[in-house]
Amino acid sequence: QVQLVESGGGLVQAGGSLRLSCLASGLTFNRAAMGWFRQAPGKERELVAAISGSGEGTYYADPVKGRFTISRDNAKKMVYLQMNSLKPEDTAVYYCASRPRVAVVTTTRWLYEYWGQGTQVTVSS
Repeated sequence: QVQLVESGGGLVQAGGSLRLSCLASGLTFNRAAMGWFRQAPGKERELVAAISGSGEGTYYADPVKGRFTISRDNAKKMVYLQMNSLKPEDTAVYYCASRPRVAVVTTTRWLYEYWGQGTQVTVSS
């Protein structure tokens, strides 16, 4: 059974930083593409960043380029999202997602099979 557990959300002032973590279990982690998504109230869930199984390939949505960094530690089965220079518009529930058995960077939401429960990030102005 695949489980993804996020942590690290919270309340931060604009310009601040947060680091989200996601612990995976029940899958061959280094063969799974991973992604971070977010969903703000009244909006669709959107991809923020994605990473390949090896960690060598990454993708960032335009609104977060240059501010967010996705990384992974395959030995620990962890994926991270370092968020710097946070803005109020980054406020959302952030979700970790996995696409098992496919190690390439994946940017299509419906291809992700497993999701975490989400962690709230609130950026105050």
